[in-house]
Amino acid sequence: MLHKTFRLFARLPLRWLHALGAAVGWLVWKASPRVARRIRENVATGAVVPETMKPARFERRVAIELGKGLAEMIAIWFRSAEAAAGLVVRTSGWELVDDALASGRGILFLTPHLGCFEASAHYAAMRMPLTVLYRPPKLEWLEPWMRASRTRGQGHLVPTTLAGVRRLLKALRAGQAVGLLPDHVPGTGEGVWAPFFGRPAFTMTLAGRLQAATGCAVIVAFCRRLPRGEGFSLELERIDEDLSGPAGAARLNAALERLIRRCPEQYLWSYNRYKVPAGAAPPGAPALEHAS
Repeated sequence: MLHKTFRLFARLPLRWLHALGAAVGWLVWKASPRVARRIRENVATGAVVPETMKPARFERRVAIELGKGLAEMIAIWFRSAEAAAGLVVRTSGWELVDDALASGRGILFLTPHLGCFEASAHYAAMRMPLTVLYRPPKLEWLEPWMRASRTRGQGHLVPTTLAGVRRLLKALRAGQAVGLLPDHVPGTGEGVWAPFFGRPAFTMTLAGRLQAATGCAVIVAFCRRLPRGEGFSLELERIDEDLSGPAGAARLNAALERLIRRCPEQYLWSYNRYKVPAGAAPPGAPALEHAS
């Protein structure tokens, strides 16, 4: 029943879905003190509020964009693969992808929680083999739809395990593309503390390890949500800096910051980006030594 309902909603124009999502986002912001507090704290940390706008108004816009992001998933997941890819109405920097593929280099796509990140991966997977790390959602009933959407076209999912990382390496060495969420909080032993908008954030080291092991091209990408439901603009930039080690993690976060500042209201500020993973030493604390 729920599947049929979502398929019906997917037929609505994106503009209508965004209007519905905006209302839901506003309601969540008003009704959930936890969500509102996290948005407020993260936005204040990032110092991203435009000078011409009051913080409360910007926080409301963040919540509205959050709601739009939830609603547009219906279009990405339940429309045909071609129709979903067609929501990306323009691109900027796609020549970076063509150049990397022409040179035989693998591509590491880094797609932060900015704009419609599902659309970024879907668009790429409709044009080339794309292998992405996959962690099942906390809401188990979403998983079949998420898996089905992310494996359309030439999309492949691999688990967040050592075996999954090996498959990423194999794809890159074969000159194919892989994708990561670079601002996802990694597990203990998989990241380092690095500044993100002026505050320590546990940051993945996998991107730097893949870059160092394969010499792949590193491209950050996001789908900007266009006004009035016009679709998405896929924007890409290459990172030529070394991303390995703690210094590399700091460079990665700096690159993400530059991207997010283009449309900060579309970043997922409700995400607990600054949490301390279980078993990890808090920032500034000495790392625990394992007994031999």
